[in-house]
Formats: sequence, C-alpha cells, structure tokens
Amino acid sequence: MSQHVIRPFEEADLPAAAGLLAERHQEHRKRHPLLPADYEDEQLALVEVTAAWESEGASGAVMVEHGELTGYLLAAPKPSPVWGPNIWVEAAGQAVREPEHIRDLYGAAAAQWVDDGRTAHYVLVPDDAELIDAWFRLAFGSQHAHAVRPVPESPLTPPPDLTVRRAVRADIPVLAELDLALPRHQGLSPVFSSGEMPTLEEAVADWEESIDDQDYATFVASYNGEVIGSSVGCSLDKSSSHSGLAKPDNAGFLGFAAVLPAARGLGAGRALGEAVLQWSAETGYTSVVTDWRVTNLLSSRTWPRLGFRQTFHRLHRLIGY
Repeated sequence: MSQHVIRPFEEADLPAAAGLLAERHQEHRKRHPLLPADYEDEQLALVEVTAAWESEGASGAVMVEHGELTGYLLAAPKPSPVWGPNIWVEAAGQAVREPEHIRDLYGAAAAQWVDDGRTAHYVLVPDDAELIDAWFRLAFGSQHAHAVRPVPESPLTPPPDLTVRRAVRADIPVLAELDLALPRHQGLSPVFSSGEMPTLEEAVADWEESIDDQDYATFVASYNGEVIGSSVGCSLDKSSSHSGLAKPDNAGFLGFAAVLPAARGLGAGRALGEAVLQWSAETGYTSVVTDWRVTNLLSSRTWPRLGFRQTFHRLHRLIGY
C-alpha cells in the first residue's frame, strides 16, 4: 500500500517546500557553481517559493510521505497572449526528493489547470538528467536553454577578415534590419516561433532613441566594409527572464545577436558573442548569461561552442494534440 499522499499546495507548506528547494539548489550548484549561493539558505529559498505561491492564479500540489513533505509543484499563468492559454512552473516552482515523483505531482496539479482552460504548459527545469527525463515522460519537450559561462581570462580576437567594433548612430539602418532578421529566422523551420516582430520603421525609431543608452553595449561586425551582424551586452539585471535561482551574481548578459542571412557562415556570430564576453570582462562582471531556442540550429550550436553551459531547460507541452 502506498505510503505517500498527494494533496493541493497550502500556505502552511511554504517552509518545508523552501527546505526542499534549498537542497535542490545546493545539488544544482555542484554542477554549476556560478549560480547564486544565496538560495542554499532556506530562508532565502523561502522568499522564492513564497513569491511563486503568491503569484496571481498560482496553484499546485505537494507529496507527503510518513508525515514529511518530500516534493512540491507550483505554477501560475502569465498574462502575455504570446504564450497561449498558459501555466508556468518557474525556477522555484518545483523540488522533489525522488525525480519520478514529479510525474505524480504534475498528474495531480495539471487536472485543474486543464479544467481551467490552461492547455499550454511551460516548466523551467534545473539541469538534472533524471528530473528532465521524468518531465520528458510527461510528454514535455525541450524548447529553450538558459546558460552561463565565466568571463574570458585573456582578450579574444575576431577572425582576420572580420572587424568588430562598437555601433555608432550611422549604423542604425542596418541595426534595424538585424532587429528583424532574428525574429524572421525564429519564425522559420525548425523553430516556428510565433513571437511578435516590429516593423522596420519601429525598429529604426527604437534605435534612434536608444543608440546612446550607456546601459547597453552594442557591437557590429563588418566584412569587406559592410556591417553584417550585431550583438548587445548589458547587465543581467536588465533581463526579466533570468531571476532568482537562475541569476548568477555579478553577471553580464548576451541579450541579442543576429547576422544577416546572406553573411552567415563567416564566423560573425561567434565574433559578436566574443565581443560581449570581452566587454563583460572589462566591465568587471565575473560571468555571462545567455539563452536560446534549442530548435534554432544556429544559436544552439554557436553558444555552447563559445563555452556556455546550460543551467536550466525550459520544457513545453501543449495539451489536446
């Protein structure tokens, strides 16, 4: 006879859930020591679990074995229509002693989510092979990667036929073109992203306003005197996609990189990524974070070759198909 009980998550479960999250994060940091150490502390882990619980529309489940809470799952919807009728398990939204038990917790919690019409499910899973496998056996697939690497210890040099420099106002027309190049590429096979794309006029206007913003470092790569690509670096504090347990201390962020389609294959993407790495080192950051769609064949190969190690996997399941 089973000794475990699964029931809805309650406010009184927060301290025990925080203890599980702190345990999970401690193990996670053994593989990825650049992740923040703070959340190995149960009190700070409690802040993250509480925030997940207090998110509007949050719900979930816990597993209790012999009177002890040994697993929990928490999710909440996001208001953006880009994600469909969604529910999200964020970085602090799960922890289990036994990875297989996440399947039981999802089975209990997801029934209500689907009854509520939330059929697009997203989960941010730490880089734990057994836990990822358990989610895969719930019909989830890999969608997006979050990754980190230390800043380089020595200067990086672009290929001899490429020039990489800081962008200037005269570059705005091609910067605007590159703003459209990335979402166009993401809309193609095999990514098929449905993200919104600005018009060229909107992109130009945005660059006219932001080109001198000192919080962002914009680089361009040129070949035979023509700009063919761009990248943008900034503090990780500027990114809403990397927070809490997924946010290394004192980190730079490779927030954007794109190369014009006709110029791909020249090494410009790597050189532009290296420019942000070098800028991060010179600025005083100790690590750099980036993320990419795993179905983007270009970025999913370029950034790991540049030394980025995946820390979290965003998985996705669409119910009813």
